[in-house]
Amino acid sequence: MSKKKSSGGTPATVALTKAGIAFTLHEYEHDPRATSYGLEAAEALGLDPARVFKTLLAGVDGRLAVGIVPVSGQLDLKALARALGASKAVLADVAAAERATGYVAGGISPVGQKRAHPTVLDATALDHPSVFVSAGRRGLDLEIASADLVAVTGATVAPISR
Repeated sequence: MSKKKSSGGTPATVALTKAGIAFTLHEYEHDPRATSYGLEAAEALGLDPARVFKTLLAGVDGRLAVGIVPVSGQLDLKALARALGASKAVLADVAAAERATGYVAGGISPVGQKRAHPTVLDATALDHPSVFVSAGRRGLDLEIASADLVAVTGATVAPISR
């Protein structure tokens, strides 16, 4: 495991650097056979899966929105819809998520996406001083203060995992 500060590399790290937000990169060897990218990251980095968050896109009343939840759980689509004042949410298909964010599945970061989307961070993130999210590619996570993640993404904080 290598830890390093970076001022560039992915749209996420560029956006954080430009915003003056501190983060630490954590690189690990991605296994192309992995099926759960978040759990792979937690295991490779020796982290509690409750501190590693995955970024999922959903269609919420006809528009895309981002849900950020621990890799140890699942996104509760009804809770996501409620948090955004919507009536229904469905997971976006992979191709739509990749087009909307500019990232590939398994490497979608909540930071530095091509377009800003309404974002909801699961409330459990605030239980930790920092959390880990994708830095924009498979095999690279970034550690960021929970409050900074809320600030940089403009996220609403709500219980959206189950």
